[in-house]
Amino acid sequence: MAMERIGLVGVSTRRAGPGTLQAFTIPKEEQAERLPELRRALGAKEMIYLATCNRVEVAFHADEDIPIAQFRPRIFELLQGRPPQPGESERALRIWAGEGAVEHMFLVASGLDSAQVGEREIRTQMRDAQKKARELGLSSSLLDFLMSEALKVSAEVHRSVNANRSPTSLADVATETLLERHAKTPGPIALVGVSPMTRICARSLTRAGVPVIVVNRTKERADELVAEVGGESRALAEFLDTPDAVEAVLLATGSPEPVLKRPTLERLAARVPSGVAPLLIDMAIPPDVDPDAARAVGLPRMTMDEITQTAEASRQSRLLDLAPAREIVDEGLATVRTQLADKIVGPVIAKITQRYRDTANEGVERLFRKELKNLGEEEREAVRRWAEVLAKRFAHVPVLGLRGLAEELGAGAVRTFLEATHEDLYVEPVFDGLESITEMEGVES
Repeated sequence: MAMERIGLVGVSTRRAGPGTLQAFTIPKEEQAERLPELRRALGAKEMIYLATCNRVEVAFHADEDIPIAQFRPRIFELLQGRPPQPGESERALRIWAGEGAVEHMFLVASGLDSAQVGEREIRTQMRDAQKKARELGLSSSLLDFLMSEALKVSAEVHRSVNANRSPTSLADVATETLLERHAKTPGPIALVGVSPMTRICARSLTRAGVPVIVVNRTKERADELVAEVGGESRALAEFLDTPDAVEAVLLATGSPEPVLKRPTLERLAARVPSGVAPLLIDMAIPPDVDPDAARAVGLPRMTMDEITQTAEASRQSRLLDLAPAREIVDEGLATVRTQLADKIVGPVIAKITQRYRDTANEGVERLFRKELKNLGEEEREAVRRWAEVLAKRFAHVPVLGLRGLAEELGAGAVRTFLEATHEDLYVEPVFDGLESITEMEGVES
């Protein structure tokens, strides 16, 4: 199938620690410059880079002369800035190829590969990654089409499957922890950074009647979130210098270095209303809270690793709840397989059908010159129509076979078969004009 040249290399916090994830993360402010360089260095036709607080993945459309397996050590070296030691890239990174890579893409988009099964933030994050790849000219055809189909399947999963029986995101797990703390020691909670994580928490906390303080480097963005959910806003510099009296702080920024250092942590500990050490929930990679400073001050710090482990504890029962989602993913894969097979064999089918028509017409015209030369024009036209129908019926059998060959084994198998039988019929499939059934703007966020 056309998917045979699609590959995906990645790492997630489910299988590796946050430190491993951080080593492969390109900061947002560097992506516009580094991602085109990464694609060129990889030698990939297309590439989409996805980096979240839970995973880093590089999906690519490979040239035929580069084995998919070679991309794992290449990506390791390009992202880490050094070649891997023997076996190091295999331990650090997983790799998927062909339909397996596309299936993984569908599972991730649907939240079925997440630590908190059924989470929804990943859909927005994947759509943003696709948009970034389009803007940078990294993805425009086959890989872009497959990502759009993954987002379409994700939307169908969340429309069709009841996902309300338990928390559906890591942000929800963090919110539950904050609500438990608020029930024990009521008081304001600070949310640092305006991100999808903090937005979800802010909505949930204010609905529960918890007072929130939204803190952001740019205060205007904090003001926007406060206008939506309520609460108060602070500029980050103000909060760091004179922090509010809060019972807990949740952080999810994109800062490359810790936001909360020892001086601020000491001020937070001194001002906590209940007298109990304030809870820190650090959802950032790299961490927003200096771990050594938090330990020195004696503040409990819940990391993304701990949140992931909490979510993982209920993963198996959650997967059973979402069993119908797996069927939707399988159906989506089957649909894409058929669509791409049609793209491969479409031009070939047209040539085969025309070849049978031409052969039938030539034979009929020879009959008209010899055995059937006494037929009138009306009878001749009836024979031509009969020959046309017969040609279509004869073409139907090889067309079905080629379609099945393309669907199961891909363009390479179709090319090999036709080179041995009808070399002039093969047309190299072109995916640059491939349009997705789902426009990006039509996929729910």
